[in-house]
Amino acid sequence: MLLSPGRLSRSIPGLACAALVATLLGCSTPSPAPVEIRGDRAPIRSTVYIVQTGDTLWSIAWRSGFDYRQLAAWNGLRSPYTIYPGQRLRLTSPHRTASRPPPKRLASESPAPRTYPRPPPSHAPSKQAPQPSSKPQVPASSPAATVSSGASGSLHWRWPIDGGVVVQGFSAGDATRKGMKIRGDLGQPIVAAEAGRVVYSGSGLIGYGRLIIIKHNKDYLSAYGYNRKILVQENDQVARGQHIADMGRNGGGPPMLHFEIRRRGKPVDPAKVLPSR
Repeated sequence: MLLSPGRLSRSIPGLACAALVATLLGCSTPSPAPVEIRGDRAPIRSTVYIVQTGDTLWSIAWRSGFDYRQLAAWNGLRSPYTIYPGQRLRLTSPHRTASRPPPKRLASESPAPRTYPRPPPSHAPSKQAPQPSSKPQVPASSPAATVSSGASGSLHWRWPIDGGVVVQGFSAGDATRKGMKIRGDLGQPIVAAEAGRVVYSGSGLIGYGRLIIIKHNKDYLSAYGYNRKILVQENDQVARGQHIADMGRNGGGPPMLHFEIRRRGKPVDPAKVLPSR
């Protein structure tokens, strides 16, 4: 249908407005999110990790749940375990191979003949039953044959704060409860639970706030999170009971310390390691 010049002139502004709205809607449509999103210091779930600025081998091991020596062995690293931004680290064993199913037997193949042992002759002397030994036999899997080395070797742990109330304990089946949360006073001194070397000091690991990780020996690490202020740096040697941080908050919550102990990269229950109060 043809429009008269008067009606056409009146409809042009409406058409232009509709076109402008369509253009704005098209510009505001969000583009699809990328398939792979790398969090700054989120938990690592991949088999290969690209080292970022501020990473250490211990922080990567902490986030991936492996022992730092395991990562070092998989990537051919030696002490002092220096890594560089952009470096690719393997987070799985290079010798790990998928198990192959057994080959299928072809229909034309006949099964191998079975062989059966011949019965002993009737005149063969019967074997005597073994005589019981005078010493009791202990199975190899018996707990009595296993010597326990204790929960923490030769370490002598102490509580990371004086006083405080444990408001959340450890749970082996809960990934959000890898340690304990101890409520205290804002700015309260946080001390090293045992002597060692600081292997991480910063705020790059998501969920921990300002965090300190201390390496105590070849097996044990301890971590102190939610700090308001950190008083030590990486590679500092700290003594047992040394003031290393001031208590802070987890977001807008009450003053609190997040405390973890890990043995060979795996979280252990601090309540079973710390002395009783």
